[in-house]
Amino acid sequence: MIKGVMFDFSGTLLRVEPIEAWLDAALAGTGSALGEQEYGETVRRLTEYGALPGGPSPRNIPAHLEALWDQRDISAEQHRAAYGGLTRAAGITQPELEQALYERHMAPAAWHPYPDTAPTLRELRRRGLPVAVVSNIGWDLRPVFRAHGLDELVDAYVLSFELGTQKPDPVIFRAACDRLGLAPADVLMVGDDRRADGGARALGCPVHFVDHLPADRRPAGLSPLLDLLGAQ
Repeated sequence: MIKGVMFDFSGTLLRVEPIEAWLDAALAGTGSALGEQEYGETVRRLTEYGALPGGPSPRNIPAHLEALWDQRDISAEQHRAAYGGLTRAAGITQPELEQALYERHMAPAAWHPYPDTAPTLRELRRRGLPVAVVSNIGWDLRPVFRAHGLDELVDAYVLSFELGTQKPDPVIFRAACDRLGLAPADVLMVGDDRRADGGARALGCPVHFVDHLPADRRPAGLSPLLDLLGAQ
């Protein structure tokens, strides 16, 4: 019997804006401009190096960043260093633009809830099932949830940079279960990353996966979850 639900953040409940919108916002914030060809090449390289947190995974990680990348969500400092390194590897040489890009991805306006996120969380609240958000992340995402009217539907946040460990380490899932006051076998983990989120299985948590797609291409990815819980 499922008595509570843990959700991943990025790619599960909310999705970050496209790289073009991310770059546009940072350029506007710094009063910078790029020519058409340079703009297209910058978008391509930012995509190749996976410089947008929550965006496409890197296709190219410089050797000197590999170890940092693997542990990027352990602390705020490592997260900023990893993504700053990728941004510079992508050819961003202006310190003010690099800073603006990093700060933009933490802005609530950079994140879009999936169409069925709020309805799903409201239905879980109606059914009396507590919810935890369990995220590998290097910054406090609570303001994003508040800005989108979702914070009141979340009972606990377990964030890797606050705990000093990251998924798939079972410690992070254990912490979430403890904060919900439930045994792991009674808590469903919902996420998009089969390795990271699948780590909850080591504790005996059931796991349900969704596809990490743009928000407008996944209108009902969480709906099967309610059907699954309704079949208990």
